[in-house]
Amino acid sequence: MELETAVRRLSALAQDARLQVLRLLIRAGSEGLAAGEIARQLSVPPNTLSAQLNVLANAQLVRSRRQGRSIIYQADYDRMTELLAYLMEDCCEGRPEVCAPLAEIATRTACCEAPKGRSS
Repeated sequence: MELETAVRRLSALAQDARLQVLRLLIRAGSEGLAAGEIARQLSVPPNTLSAQLNVLANAQLVRSRRQGRSIIYQADYDRMTELLAYLMEDCCEGRPEVCAPLAEIATRTACCEAPKGRSS
């Protein structure tokens, strides 16, 4: 991944409303959510949500598809994986304990398993 792409994606996430939208879409899974449902769940006006979704889409962190009269948005897991891999590719410097917590998350048998001490 190029530095410019990483910066664009991280910049898109550097705002609380956009981060909330992405986290909601991650929880929604591959089925995604209609724009109206995202607005309802996050109590965001539709025009504000549209702007947030545009920033996330331009950063390639979400994608959309038309389903009837609705636009369905979903997290782009491949692009998120690229970003996380870019951030972690130089991890550890020979000290695996630095990355051990992330490795534990990455190797969970169920991706939606709640972290220890936290329930869904």
